[in-house]
Amino acid sequence: MKPSSPSRIAYVLKIYPRFSETFIVTEILAREASGEELEIFSLRAPVDPRFHPELARVQAPVTYVTKPAKLSEGWVMMAEASSVIPDFGQRFAALLPSLVGMDPVDVHQGIELATLFSSRGITHAHAHFGSVAARTARIASALTGIPFSFTAHAKDIFHDEVDQPTLIGLIEQAHHVVTVSDFNLAFLSGLAPDRAPSIHRVYNGLELARFAYSTPSAPREPFRVVAVGRLVEKKGFSLLLDAAAELTGGGMGLDIRIAGGGQLQEELEQKIHHLGLSDCVTLLGPRTQQEVVELLRWADVFVAPCIVGEDGNMDGLPTVLLEAMATGVPCIASDVTGIPEVMTDAAGRRTGLLVRSGGTADLVRALRFSASDSFDREGTASAARALIERCFDAEVQSNRLRQLTAGHGRPRVVPSGPAGTSGPAGTAERRDDLPVGAS
Repeated sequence: MKPSSPSRIAYVLKIYPRFSETFIVTEILAREASGEELEIFSLRAPVDPRFHPELARVQAPVTYVTKPAKLSEGWVMMAEASSVIPDFGQRFAALLPSLVGMDPVDVHQGIELATLFSSRGITHAHAHFGSVAARTARIASALTGIPFSFTAHAKDIFHDEVDQPTLIGLIEQAHHVVTVSDFNLAFLSGLAPDRAPSIHRVYNGLELARFAYSTPSAPREPFRVVAVGRLVEKKGFSLLLDAAAELTGGGMGLDIRIAGGGQLQEELEQKIHHLGLSDCVTLLGPRTQQEVVELLRWADVFVAPCIVGEDGNMDGLPTVLLEAMATGVPCIASDVTGIPEVMTDAAGRRTGLLVRSGGTADLVRALRFSASDSFDREGTASAARALIERCFDAEVQSNRLRQLTAGHGRPRVVPSGPAGTSGPAGTAERRDDLPVGAS
């Protein structure tokens, strides 16, 4: 269904396309399918040659914003902006105090964005991540009067290097802010309580047709374990290796496959060798979404052993965990940020096994339990799929984003669950989700 009023939405992204940011492509596709007219503005050119096939379906034109090689190029940008944007000089003068201390590249790109927005009829700008993309969108918004919004995820909120006063300023000036979990919603609302009504939780959505459900089969021998994500500290893959060493030492047969690339590749390879796990743990490298789906169908269990990194960085709500739940593979995940919100549903049914982050004891126990006859694999997987269908449909989420952009109905938490609940489980309680005696 097409929007009721004409609009043209700019998506401002640091890098487009980015192999690890499939959730952004899914969101863009869903908004285009609903009839919205989008245009993508990337602040940096992509450096990764790998692309997901879904990119070919995106209709929005992509503009790579100029990154000036020298400061003198800024004068040319300002001259062009003056010819396109009414009252540019006055607006820029009013904005100057807030630009002090900013990276000149961000300022120049914000000015070029403003010119592009004005000349192309942009009516609203939406950025992903409350960092450079949101900062440049804010500059363009201030220079043109075109409202901006942004989605806050995880690293842009929790990392030690996040400048909280800058983040608060973005929240205060944005038309609205979207974030991907109730945990994040509470955190951001605490940072800017006066702006809490403009902060909204809208979960990342999935194209459900691409993640068909299959009833899980009985666990095999060796037990098939899959983990997917960038090879970085917050994903907790090092803990998974520790748990694997304990389980194989106790005689449990395992076949563990970890998909993803990243800075810890060599360190994890060395640890696999050191722990004597070379015969049962494989680092697969990066995989496309379709390859990930095939990997999930192979698995007996999916594991997301996320932790809080030394730098404060942590996952928001991993999209691949939602994909695993959608396809019918039972899931084990740790109690970091928004993850507990999807480990039970509003009726209290188990949708996965929740473990405490940062240690191996719960993880070992959960892996043993998930391989046992005591674990209701089919019931858990069925409840997980139902939750995903109810709360994570990309089509539904895109309509919510459109409503927020239009300013229609502005609930802080967009209802996803049954009447009377604010989300899948209606709670973000942290608890040990394994039954007593499961070990």
